[in-house]
Amino acid sequence: MILSDLFHETYAALSANKVRSGLTILGIVIGIGSVVAMISIGQGAAGSIQASIQSIGSNLVMVQPGFQRGAGAGPVSAGRGSATTLKQEDADAIQKEITQALAVAPEISRRYQITAKGKNTNTQVIGTVASYSQVRNVQVDLGSFISEQNVRALSKVAVLGPTTRDDLFGEGTNPVGETIRVNRVDFKVIGLTQSKGGTGFTNQDDIIFVPISTAQRFLAGDAYVTTISVQAKDAGSLATIQQEITDLLLQRHNIADAQLADFQVLNQQDIVQTASAVTNTMTMLLASIAGISLIVGGIGIMNMMLTTVTERTREIGLRKAIGAKRKDISLQFLAEAVTLTFIGGLIGIILGWASSLAVTAFTGIATKVSLPAIALAFGVSAAIGIVFGYYPARRAAALNPIEALRYE
Repeated sequence: MILSDLFHETYAALSANKVRSGLTILGIVIGIGSVVAMISIGQGAAGSIQASIQSIGSNLVMVQPGFQRGAGAGPVSAGRGSATTLKQEDADAIQKEITQALAVAPEISRRYQITAKGKNTNTQVIGTVASYSQVRNVQVDLGSFISEQNVRALSKVAVLGPTTRDDLFGEGTNPVGETIRVNRVDFKVIGLTQSKGGTGFTNQDDIIFVPISTAQRFLAGDAYVTTISVQAKDAGSLATIQQEITDLLLQRHNIADAQLADFQVLNQQDIVQTASAVTNTMTMLLASIAGISLIVGGIGIMNMMLTTVTERTREIGLRKAIGAKRKDISLQFLAEAVTLTFIGGLIGIILGWASSLAVTAFTGIATKVSLPAIALAFGVSAAIGIVFGYYPARRAAALNPIEALRYE
């Protein structure tokens, strides 16, 4: 069969019943569109999470406290990040002993009610040191960040995040020189950080920085720290530093068994990998759920093609009687099925792309349409056309020409 004849016959057959062809294509459109949209949402979420983790610093190792477990305790230590097992001396020891550590920044973090000029907000207050801006990638927009002199002098100074500034003084204002009250203690604002983004309790712009010594003396009332952030010289030394810090703190805390540690050392790469694994699993789950509609669409194609074979039985018999071979009949019906899926796949990709853009525009959820997702959609649509179109095509090709001509 000449290729041009095949295209002509396919167009004539599909356009003979436009409504039925359109409804069949619609099933593929919904399936492919759903898969593309779900994958784009999942990949966008994965990218946002990774960017959020990377924004807290580069080549980062974090040490967090936790309650020490007894011999019969389970594998998870309670109170991660909330216990009081780390002190300033632990951070000093890490700075002194871990030679591959570029910078060390201990912090004490709690939420307080903040007031200023008759306005108030509840936000996170972090007591830390000058190196925090380097370790955690904090950039100053106005004024200056906390200095070592501020820490030594127990200065009552504060650096605001953009969201906190907006809540207390109004959007776009310069808060430097203003006074805020934290836990009935007045602090002078000396700086404003650049926006890093985030929402809810993870909003890195809704934050206040004060000297760690001031926070321990006037706010917390103790010498414990909630996190020790360590910046490695490069990504290749993260695992080594993680192990060295673990060994050092086990020795300092007089703990012989690492399983009974009253702290946890987290590697930034491990956090990224864990978050990526979770989002990838969710993406596959969403795509699998959306893929069910593809199967339904494929069954619709098979149903239409079987109906078409029955309706065109006399035509098939006539073609075979004048010399058409089995492969010509099979190729004709298979081409019709594949054409339906390709048209549906193309429209579905456009619809899925548009849906992902609409999700970003109206909900603010990041989406990412990638070329592999589009290639997968095309591949799936072609496979559906071949798989679900093969049986009807084979059935049409197997018809006996004499019986077909007698069919009413």
